[in-house]
Amino acid sequence: MSEKSKLTIKEKIGYALGDTAANIAWRTIGPFLPIFYTDVFGLEAAAVAVLLLVIRLGDGITDLIMGNIADRTKTRWGKFRPWLLWTALPFGVALVLQFTTPNLSLTGKLIWAYGTSIFYTLAYTANNVPYSALMGVMTSNVKERTILSSYRFFGAYLGGVIATIGVISLVDFLGNGNENIGYQYTMYVLAFILASFSLVTFYTTRERIKPVETTNDLQEDYNDLIKNKPWLILLFIGFVFVTYNIIKQSSTMFYFSHYVNNDQNVFSSLTKWGGKNGLAGLYLLSLLVISMISTVFAPALTKFFGKVKLFIISILFSAVTAAAMYWLEPNQISSIFTLGIISEFGAGLMPILFFAMLGDAADYSEYKNGRRATGLIFSAGTFSMKFGGGVAGAITLGVLNFYNYDGKALVKTPEMLEGIKLNMSIIPAAFVLIGVVALLIYPLTSKKMKEIEAGLESKRTNV
Repeated sequence: MSEKSKLTIKEKIGYALGDTAANIAWRTIGPFLPIFYTDVFGLEAAAVAVLLLVIRLGDGITDLIMGNIADRTKTRWGKFRPWLLWTALPFGVALVLQFTTPNLSLTGKLIWAYGTSIFYTLAYTANNVPYSALMGVMTSNVKERTILSSYRFFGAYLGGVIATIGVISLVDFLGNGNENIGYQYTMYVLAFILASFSLVTFYTTRERIKPVETTNDLQEDYNDLIKNKPWLILLFIGFVFVTYNIIKQSSTMFYFSHYVNNDQNVFSSLTKWGGKNGLAGLYLLSLLVISMISTVFAPALTKFFGKVKLFIISILFSAVTAAAMYWLEPNQISSIFTLGIISEFGAGLMPILFFAMLGDAADYSEYKNGRRATGLIFSAGTFSMKFGGGVAGAITLGVLNFYNYDGKALVKTPEMLEGIKLNMSIIPAAFVLIGVVALLIYPLTSKKMKEIEAGLESKRTNV
């Protein structure tokens, strides 16, 4: 491995903290925003479903635009790093506003929800598209990039731990029984941590690989992208696995709040932490811990199976165990935790593989076309996450609305509980299995990537 390809531990940890920052926001929005909007903010499930879908559909376009902007950014810090500096504060403010409840009419609140959601998604895009692309220019070595992706998602899951502990612990404490105030004050704390970690990433990383200069011909960039078969397949795969994960995350709070009875389970002594949401918080933390563990095993598993085969195994393994949760009763707490944790190990590997494979797609583009729009290619990551997140939110709330969900009802009907159970198990499992079909036609095998890596190394050496 050449010196130019090597990364220091400091760089790897610093880069990982960038996704800790992003996932403090992402893992707050995913599990908690839907139930906040319906049970605290006061919107109807159908209105929230439409909101999430509309916002994410529009936001996907901004990801591609941001990828082009990042590719054409020229500063003394590089193309992608400066965006972590510029967006740290706006990103934090956007998170706070998402969980702020103004004293408005129902129509006014809906307008506020749309406005703050747009601001949040723009801030997330401006921060996370360049952050993701940064991986593609920190090292040219395929194996080193997979290791960096593992560090990244260890940091990402750490962000989820911080978000989950923060929300579960602080909402009741800071709000003193007022959830509106509790959520807002909690976001002040999380936003400060988010902004600080984003700045750490800026100061500890550097862009080692100088990409092939991008022209001002946007049409040429998009033509290369549309002809990039691996990228197109990854775009779909990313959408599928993100939708899968977000449906499960979004359903967790509903599942434990309304299906599982916290007062009649073997963990009742532990759920004093976090009040009524204690068991849900414990479950979410368990999933995040196993996801962090999966990052440790990811490089070795990738080396043994290869990225594509490991991705297929992960999907099948995770989907089958998730689907099995449908048949569990509310008092089977040990089984709920066991199946959830087993399923999450497979789910935790998916984003690690996905973002490493995006780097491969960028290499493929440079190898084939002599051009490398790294930011545009990596925008597939955030595009998939946000579009998939919007679809997932719409599916989750749409199913609940179909089954006549009423979060404030004192008596939960069997129909309403059926919808909650389906969202936690069968629906996401059925959705993610589509990804296996796409992976079967993915062309960048381990053998092909060795050929591409050697070819690019030779070209860069001779420049």
